[in-house]
Amino acid sequence: MNDFADRLRSSGKRMTPQRQMILAAVDALGHGTPDEVHAEVCRHSPAVNLSTVYRNLEVLEELGLVRHTHLSDRAPTYHSITGHEHFHMVCRRCHAVTSLDPELLGDFVERLRDEHGFVPDIGHLTVFGTCVACASA
Repeated sequence: MNDFADRLRSSGKRMTPQRQMILAAVDALGHGTPDEVHAEVCRHSPAVNLSTVYRNLEVLEELGLVRHTHLSDRAPTYHSITGHEHFHMVCRRCHAVTSLDPELLGDFVERLRDEHGFVPDIGHLTVFGTCVACASA
């Protein structure tokens, strides 16, 4: 958390108690929408409102302390940068979310770079489909 506080200070911002609680909530959830982060924060401090959570998630993402991706057609889902870099696979039937190592995309990423001069943001990538359990049901 000290690295995060240092990063905030170097950008001219402070590590407020609300930001600390929001970072802790994102970390505890693994992946969470703003509503889920808000619910987690409210378990410890009911005084924090939803708009505070949204505002602070934006600030924390601008500073590279959290990331977001879209795991559904609804609100973005945030996750901590303290975990490993990963992308997501989501089953459209059971909604199971699996975090996957970016090495699986090695050839794909290489081709994008070599053939198109493009470097993708793998942490923002979500692949939708049907898991084996749902496909065989």
